[in-house]
Amino acid sequence: MEQLTLITPTFLFSAISLILLAYTNRFLSYAQLVRTLKDRYMVDHSAVTHAQIMNLRKRLYLTKNMQLFGVASLLLCVATMFLIYVGLHDVSAYVFGVALLSLIISLGLSVWEIQISAKSLEIYLGKMEDKASTNSAEEMNQ
Repeated sequence: MEQLTLITPTFLFSAISLILLAYTNRFLSYAQLVRTLKDRYMVDHSAVTHAQIMNLRKRLYLTKNMQLFGVASLLLCVATMFLIYVGLHDVSAYVFGVALLSLIISLGLSVWEIQISAKSLEIYLGKMEDKASTNSAEEMNQ
């Protein structure tokens, strides 16, 4: 195995930072959506709103874990740099491997969350299509 240098883990810094920024933006948009869904659910206890709440709960859980693994990856990259600095090159290679694994898990969770988000949008589209077809049928009956 080739010996790591201080440069190697620093390559991940910008990528991980951008990923964490995207995760944070996603989390903030979910916070706004939670407030909106709460208000809607207090007025109308529809099955669609309930499905959206359950979907959002899953997405928040995944986003929290995406952030956790992303931060762990960044922290392990810093630890790798420290270990290289103090001369523990063999240990640094293993710590860097765990950092990469944490990043892979974070990205995998992100893919899963994207799929759930798409399902959420399909629920909204289905509701809109049902309403549009109901309106069309009412117009034809008039």
